[in-house]
Order: sequence, then C-alpha cells, then structure tokens
Amino acid sequence: MIIKGVAHRGYPKKFPENTLSSFQAALDLGYTHLELDVQLTKDGVPVVFHDWTLERMTDGTGNLRDYTLSELKWLRVAGSEQIPTLEEALCLLKGKVIVDIELKKMGDMYPGLEQIVLDMLASMGMREKSLITSFDHFALEKVRELNDQIDIGLINHSASPALFPYMKKLNCKYVSVHYPYINDKFIELCNENEVILIPYTIDNADDMAKFTRYPELLICTNELERWIRVSTSKG
Repeated sequence: MIIKGVAHRGYPKKFPENTLSSFQAALDLGYTHLELDVQLTKDGVPVVFHDWTLERMTDGTGNLRDYTLSELKWLRVAGSEQIPTLEEALCLLKGKVIVDIELKKMGDMYPGLEQIVLDMLASMGMREKSLITSFDHFALEKVRELNDQIDIGLINHSASPALFPYMKKLNCKYVSVHYPYINDKFIELCNENEVILIPYTIDNADDMAKFTRYPELLICTNELERWIRVSTSKG
C-alpha cells in the first residue's frame, strides 16, 4: 500500500526520531515522503538530528556543532542507536521515498550547509527525488541561488497570503504550515498558485479527519499508522 503523507522524522512514535530504524519503519509502511533534519558537525559533515543540543535524544551534552563526527558516533540515541550521517540516511532511503531535507539553520550558523547538501544529493543521484525545506528563508534563497531546479519548500508557522509572492520569486513547490492556522482560503490559494501544502504536525485522529476532505495535501505526522487508518477509512 502506498500512503500519501510525510513521515515526520521517520516513525518517532515507535522508534527514536531521525534514526535509521525510524526511517525503515516509515518505509515499511509505504509512505510517499519522509522528513529529516540536517545539521553540520564541527568537522563539516552533515548529520541527521533535530535539536541544537544533544541532551533530549542522546547520552551527550552541549551543542551538536561542537562535536566532530567521530565524537558524535560514540554517543547513543535512546540508549542504542547512533546519530546517522546524511549519507547513511540517503543510502537507506534512495529510490524508496521522496526525502524532505529540512536545513536546521539560524542566522550565520552552518555556513556552506546548502552547498554541502546539494552536492551530496547530486553525487547520489537524488536531486529529483528530494526537496529542501527550512524555517530559515535566507537558506532557501541560497539554495535557489546555487540550484534553480531542485524542489524547495518554505516552512512557516502561520498561514498568510503574503507568502505567495515570495514563494513565486523563489519558485517554491511546497509550503509547510502549522496546521491550526490553515483554512479553506489558504488551501484555495495554494491550489491556485500550484503550491503543495504540507500541514504539520497532525497526530490527533479528529484533526486528521478534517483534512481528508483535501486529497491534494501532504499530511505530516508522527502517528503514521493512525494516519493510515484515518485516510483509508474516509468516505
């Protein structure tokens, strides 16, 4: 079964987020898209991790960016797994899912991240099966400056008609918006502008059910099996 939706950091309700086991679980369920987060190590290697700091998910402390890759590999995620590199994640996901790579940037943090990610996607032949998203819209501008073909997506907390001229300027194919802010008018604007809307992050069954009226949307969720039940039982 193919499930239209975005597996948020894999399947974090069953496995540690942003790990290879979490990604494999999403693949096993047949999701079309998978979202992961990318930062850089101290020695410039892209790794898959969400938080700026290590405490919540690992047995380490401090900022991820202050560790080399070899140092990070000594840490354990949820007691048993390693923080994967972006290359390790892409090797697992290639040809099986569309990968939504969120650049974890803020201000001047991680200079060169955009080029590093683009180069890795190119070397692995995955630019056509990936999209790059970010809350940092300057990062998206940099991606578009470096490559005018790859799909990009703007992440914004709220829904606003003011987003559309900017997305048109950047040729954004996707927009991710915190789902409580989404209304019929915003969905209509997305359709008119041929932008794919990703409501995030919907885990409640009642909230999921409200969005089944819009099959063009890509629901982003942590509750992968719940979305399967809700989306396949509508009607």
